[in-house]
Amino acid sequence: MTVSTVERAFGGNAMIHPADRPRFLMCPPDHFAVTYAINPWMDPSSWARDDQALALSSRREWAALRRALARLGPTIQLAAPVAGLPDLVFTANAAVVLDRKVLLASFRHPQRQGEEEHFETAFRMLRARGLVDAVQRLPRGLRLEGAGDCVWDGTRQLLWTGHGPRSDAAARHAVADIFAVETVALELADPRFYHLDTALCPLPRGEVMFVPEAFTPAGVAMIHELVEPSDRIEVPPSDSVSLAANTVALGDTLVMPACGEELRAKLAERGYRALVVPLPSFLRSGGAAFCLTLRLDRVSTRADARRALPVGAA
Repeated sequence: MTVSTVERAFGGNAMIHPADRPRFLMCPPDHFAVTYAINPWMDPSSWARDDQALALSSRREWAALRRALARLGPTIQLAAPVAGLPDLVFTANAAVVLDRKVLLASFRHPQRQGEEEHFETAFRMLRARGLVDAVQRLPRGLRLEGAGDCVWDGTRQLLWTGHGPRSDAAARHAVADIFAVETVALELADPRFYHLDTALCPLPRGEVMFVPEAFTPAGVAMIHELVEPSDRIEVPPSDSVSLAANTVALGDTLVMPACGEELRAKLAERGYRALVVPLPSFLRSGGAAFCLTLRLDRVSTRADARRALPVGAA
């Protein structure tokens, strides 16, 4: 990796120190398949007709995504794949991670609940290595499917939380208590966009890319209230059905599963480069680039300020 690659990716003027690089959790797709249906994208019978070729394609696509991210500078931690848990590959659903604190997911569907203990083990291993400080569970009875329904907005210093298909509206209060940041709840209205991360992506310079039809009118009104018109980027329907909003944003580079010319032009006007990594095998399960990653190093300004205090300061 060259200095120029890092500078282009992060919009900086100097090489990023390894300790300051973004850190992601990913899980190899060794056991990925569409073997059940819990969202409109999933068709087990269609997968079964060509399962070996699709499994091979998914491994190639995942490897291409990992390479694309690695070239941009991040450090990638790997969780171990587990037979019988095909969706373990979607690490965004594992937890909410902010300020080195981990809030473990609680899944709604029984098909995914088996992932919970494996993700907890993975995070406790990360804590033992000093990569996170605390690992917590949700209060009993609450459902929240990790960063899939809890998306950090560094510009506004808040967590956008999605609810409806998978996560409970009340989970936002637990999130606010644990992370001590503002939360904004958005109700999802279209079953295709069953997680918030399929329909909303805050960008590093303050823009918010979103799919209007994914939300109730109240949800769209809330986005309009908090995001200035010049910072709203509506994803065209032709891109939304390819989960273009399910994007990994790294500085000026947006790693996306798809990006049509209209959307690409909107992003370019704001100084972003769309780096498309096609992920059609994972789209069959309703997932894409953001779903396949979990950012581990997000830090709020509150935590930044706390770390900057002199020794002994309160």
